[in-house]
Amino acid sequence: MTQQAAEDRPGIAAAIVVQDGRVLMVRRRVREGELSWQFPAGKIEPGESAEQAAVRETWEETGLTVSAEKLLGERVHPKTHRLMSYTACGVVSGTAHVADQDELAEVVWCALADIPVYVPYGLFEPVQAYLDATLGS
Repeated sequence: MTQQAAEDRPGIAAAIVVQDGRVLMVRRRVREGELSWQFPAGKIEPGESAEQAAVRETWEETGLTVSAEKLLGERVHPKTHRLMSYTACGVVSGTAHVADQDELAEVVWCALADIPVYVPYGLFEPVQAYLDATLGS
């Protein structure tokens, strides 16, 4: 798929939610190619920023209220060919759980060292750098 084709479809916003030395991961009920475990994410709606979509999707999928802290980067995802935005988010309130049972099978707070178990093909470099800096200490 070309860059133009990816841009014709709605972008996807992912939330990189860190709390207590771990990052929030969700397992989708329906795999997208090799993707099973990933960050809370979903389509950016018309009139919505990537940061707003990341916050909304985290609430809808996990019941966790978060705030957007920093846009980490954007890319066309090499596996799904979708335009992806990645936003670092902080927890405001709530306890993560499977709030959207149609989309998610489970949620987990993952330690930095365990990320390759959940995402064996590696993370987008700016996301990995953020997690290394945030969770690596």
